[in-house]
Amino acid sequence: MTVTLTPLAQALRTALRGAWARSLRATCVIGLYFMAGIVQAAVAATDASRAPVASEALTHAADAPRIGLVLSGGGARGAAHVGVLKVLEEARIPIHAIAGTSMGALIGGLYASGMSAEKIETLLSSQEWLEAFREPAPRDRLSFRRKIEDQNFLVDFPLGLKGGSFRLPKGLVSGQRLNQLLRRATFDVATIENFDDLPTRFRAVATDLETGDAVTLASGDLVAAMRASLSAPGVFAPVEIDGKLLVDGGLANNLPVDVARSMDVDVLIVVDVGFPLRTRETLDSVTTISNQMLAILIRRGSDAQRRTLQSDDILLLPDLGEASSFDFDIQSMASERGESAARNALARLIPLQRTEEDYARYRASREQGVIQPTLAEVRVKKDSERYQRLLTADKSLTLSAEDLDQAVTLLYGRGNFESVDYTLQSTSERLVDLEWAAKRNSWGPNYVRFGLNLEDDFSGNSSYNAAARFVLADISDLGGEWVWDLQVGSEPRIASEIYWPMGDRGAWFLLPNASLQLRNIPLLEQGEPVAEYRLRTGEYGLDLGREFGNVAELRFGLRRVTGSTRLRIGAATTPVAEDFDVREYFGRFSYDRLDDRNFPREGGYFTAEWRAEHPSLGSGQRADRVNLDGLIARSWGRHTGVLWSSFGTQVDGDPANVRDLYTLGGFLNLSGLARDSISARHYAITRLLYYRQIGRGGEGFLNVPAYAGLSFEVGNVWQDRSDISLGSALKQGSLFFGFDTLFGPVYLGSGFGESGDTAFYLFLGRTF
Repeated sequence: MTVTLTPLAQALRTALRGAWARSLRATCVIGLYFMAGIVQAAVAATDASRAPVASEALTHAADAPRIGLVLSGGGARGAAHVGVLKVLEEARIPIHAIAGTSMGALIGGLYASGMSAEKIETLLSSQEWLEAFREPAPRDRLSFRRKIEDQNFLVDFPLGLKGGSFRLPKGLVSGQRLNQLLRRATFDVATIENFDDLPTRFRAVATDLETGDAVTLASGDLVAAMRASLSAPGVFAPVEIDGKLLVDGGLANNLPVDVARSMDVDVLIVVDVGFPLRTRETLDSVTTISNQMLAILIRRGSDAQRRTLQSDDILLLPDLGEASSFDFDIQSMASERGESAARNALARLIPLQRTEEDYARYRASREQGVIQPTLAEVRVKKDSERYQRLLTADKSLTLSAEDLDQAVTLLYGRGNFESVDYTLQSTSERLVDLEWAAKRNSWGPNYVRFGLNLEDDFSGNSSYNAAARFVLADISDLGGEWVWDLQVGSEPRIASEIYWPMGDRGAWFLLPNASLQLRNIPLLEQGEPVAEYRLRTGEYGLDLGREFGNVAELRFGLRRVTGSTRLRIGAATTPVAEDFDVREYFGRFSYDRLDDRNFPREGGYFTAEWRAEHPSLGSGQRADRVNLDGLIARSWGRHTGVLWSSFGTQVDGDPANVRDLYTLGGFLNLSGLARDSISARHYAITRLLYYRQIGRGGEGFLNVPAYAGLSFEVGNVWQDRSDISLGSALKQGSLFFGFDTLFGPVYLGSGFGESGDTAFYLFLGRTF
């Protein structure tokens, strides 16, 4: 079995590439060596029929020893634990107690909950698990409002605003998706608070961040215990339990022999995957030297624990060589080495073997099901009462892992929370209370995002825009926001809007908005550019909208648009309206299930917008303007095909108003023409794109995901609707390289057309 954890590798690499992240590297390096262990350590699903059974129910012969299992931390090397568990199951050796740290705590906790080694091995390589560590969250988990924000050319990493200064998150990875996976994986034992009552007794070891002491977790929330044990400093935020800030247990006790010894067992099976010491030749950077320092300290603690082993205890040391705890490709090898280590020790393990009848009873005691309990009460944790309405709005919830996970996803996707979680508490044999908890961003809740857009055609024409979005969050109990957009450059803009959710779930919203912007509009006569105007537009209005889950939105509103035009270049003979004052109705339907806005691989989006001037609103004429835009992306392996069409038309309207002109030209908008080089009152364009991923993060150019592609484009602008025809459409295309960078997609390409049109591009910013 081969596992490639490229999504996580890309996410961390991206997170560490930004200017702000570079300032964190010195402090984050202490925690980074744990990350590989976190990535390979857990699973996302369980058999719905499995249920908790107290460990006292385990049947064993009266004279048989009770066996404790110790699982160390060790990063990606910890996949060897799964191989050991497989051999123990094959050899019919029951485990009565487990103590684990970090990676060992995850695998040990999941095994203690009743999951078999085979299921753990299978699910470790599932795509769902591999995507659990993607940062930022995949678009399918964002609210629709966050998807709209994602359409702009803004960097994906926000900076918090608090107390007049910028704040950074406590960890580079939120851990929200990991938490949800663990909730689903352990759902059948979610009401068990005493870890002695799990199918197998369990202890997790964490480190108190304030004192540095080891903390043994024997009760409480199983998921929180596993999360605390693996929370690598600087990578994951600390987990607070009983007033203590807890981080990765490997810092204090990476091989918890003493913890397992105290769990009423007779013999220990100890698996130490450790951390290898590097040779002098490989100690060539601050990261490797820092990791060597940590490995030395951790090994000293583990060696001290190993010296306490007794003659009957069995120590397994999988031969992992110098395999790095960061190497995400060693899982299959590590599991095999774990199996080999256990098989080589079978001579000592066989005396612990049970008869087939005894072991069958042992397995049945771990897998026996119970009747599904009933949801009795839904409440909100005291420190989360601010979000009472949001957390308790869904009255249709059932007590199922899938239903609760979907509710958590929708809430967290709103973007204002550091975490959204729940716990289940038994009130009787058949009744369970559900308690919600939500923690808003500790580095906010207000935040700012920056963006940069650049374009150069290598012919003396260039443009740039730099933008910032300021979000004042939580201005209402349903998550209202006040947003300010500032943009400087070729198209200056200032805008503000207030998003005010309404109703029980906040699906309805009001959106008062206002904006002021400037842009250039070319004017053509008989197909030739003769002038360019500078257009200033001011707009304000009020929208009423409705979100449909996180996939669609419908809104209607009233708008007033005022502005003026100024001749910038050339001299046009066609009359142009210098000033305008328009009152109009506005409507828009949007659908978005695209997996990525930079280089989409799956899904699609569609937007239909209608604007209608009307005398009843005080406008001087009746006119309609309709815009349609849609895209579908499909992938096979590293290959992606995209079909993308756009259309715009006017009905009536003032021909002299340059505000109503559509422009084409530029990369993927008739690529052989200069940007915005043609304009008219109607337009249509269809693009067919193909691109292939030629490098994943760390493999491609500039150490970022890289793509090579081409496009074929058919479209044009027309002054009269009667002129629209396929025969008059321009045929254009492009060849390009694309790079998915921290600052957005970067393209280097060449455009060409059937009439000999050519253009070259260096482009940074959103295209789709």
